[in-house]
Parts: sequence; C-alpha cells; structure tokens
Amino acid sequence: MTDQHPSAPARAQSGTSGVQHVTERHEDNFTVVGNHLAQHPDLSLTAIGLAVHIQSLPAGTPIGIKALTAKFQEGEIRIAAALRELETHGYLTRARERLQSGRVVTRTVSYNKPGTTIPEPRPVSPPPRPVSPPPRPVSPPPRPVSPPPRTEVPAAKPHRTAADLLTGLRAADSRLLLSERDVHRLAPQVSAWLERGVPVTAVERTLTSGLPHVPIKHPAAFLAHRLTTLLPPALPAAPPHPAPTPRPAPLQTCDGCERAFRSAHPGRCRDCRPAERDAA
Repeated sequence: MTDQHPSAPARAQSGTSGVQHVTERHEDNFTVVGNHLAQHPDLSLTAIGLAVHIQSLPAGTPIGIKALTAKFQEGEIRIAAALRELETHGYLTRARERLQSGRVVTRTVSYNKPGTTIPEPRPVSPPPRPVSPPPRPVSPPPRPVSPPPRTEVPAAKPHRTAADLLTGLRAADSRLLLSERDVHRLAPQVSAWLERGVPVTAVERTLTSGLPHVPIKHPAAFLAHRLTTLLPPALPAAPPHPAPTPRPAPLQTCDGCERAFRSAHPGRCRDCRPAERDAA
C-alpha cells in the first residue's frame, strides 16, 4: 500500500457540476475574510473586492479615491460608488476631523465585521511652548476686556436648499427615501448643481425622472451616481458691457449766418470761420 499524506492539497473531483475547491493552508501573508462579506447578497463584486483589498492593507495606508484609482483599472466613479456601498453596509466609515494644529484630515476606519465599536482616537498634544520669564512691568496692566459672546454662523442657504430637495424626493417616489446621514453627505453634490445656475426644479426632475422599474436597494448610491455623471458644466462668464456711446456735441447758433451747428462752445460755424479769417 502507498503512504497517505493527509496534509497534501485535495484534488478537485471530476465529473461533478459546480465549483470544486483545491485548498492549501496558508502559513503567512494572508487575510481572514468572513463569508458575510465574500457572499454578501447586496454588495457589488467591485465593493467586495475593494473591501478585501482594504482589509489586507497595513494600518496607515492611504485608501483615498485617487490612491485606489492609481492601483486598479476601475475609474474614480466606480471606486467612489464601491466605497459608498461599503459605508452603507457598515464595512467602512469616513469622517472629517480637525486636528489641534488646524489641519483637516479624513479618518477612515475599515471593519472586517460590521457592528464593531469604533476605536476612539488618541488626543494629539501640541508641542510644549518655550517658557520665557515675564517682562518687568513698566505700567499697571490694562483691565481685561471680556470677549464678545460667540454667535453661531447660520448654515449656508445653498446647503439648506440642497438638504430640503433631497429630503423631499421621497414624495416623488418612496424608493428615494434617504437617511439623515445620506442627506448631509449628498447635500454638497446638489449644492454644486445649484451653484452652476441649475434651478431646483431641474435638479429634482433629473433625480426622479426615468427611474428603473425594479426596487432601488441603495437610493443614496443611485442618487450620487446621477449627481456625479450628469453634472452640467458651469455657465460661461458674461460678456463685458460695451463702452457707452459718446453723446454728440450740443447745437449752437452761428454768430455769422445764424445757422445751427454742433460744437462744445458757441461761435461761428465751419463755413463762416474762413470768411472771418479773410476779413481779419
């Protein structure tokens, strides 16, 4: 009898339909992916592949749209749509944060299993400022002036209009019901349309006309795709105003022949001036 090797990879069975697996144990350089992701019924293949790629990266690797587009053949629109799918289903979160230095960064968290608690960021301490001895007072210090009360800056009108437009889409079609988070995320894209001179009614008509006759599982991704691909160009700059036409000189009465002629100053007309010079 020949020796058996239980650790050898299994051979695929022939003569059967469906997929057959040849499985070999990984000892290093591998990533564990749950079947809830690999067999997700609502995610596209692009989103599933992108999630597996992100989970295999070391912490701190840039995964912005520009960085991913430089790696793969998919364009920015497909990669952006796949990232939004992963956000919708809890595999990814992206949040804008302002550091103590004033710089705004995007904090991205990848989840190999949705529902995991978001790790709290460690506070960034500013570098210690050098301590110098206080100057010798020459005159009494001025009395401290209390700062004026801070007032909150109202939200920009285009953003409020865009949010109202997105919220009201469900009245045109119940399949376009959006969460409050999706409304805030899509409002800047709608504001871009409004800033290019597109009326609110035209934006709403673009988003609600020609809808598919099937259930819309991800209305936020559907609307984001339309807002991105159908964005009209900006209006051309208005032509400069033409220079005003100079007004003609006023009418004067000739001192010689009493005919009317145009001149800035009274005197004699063109015909009488040579006669006046000859007489002189």
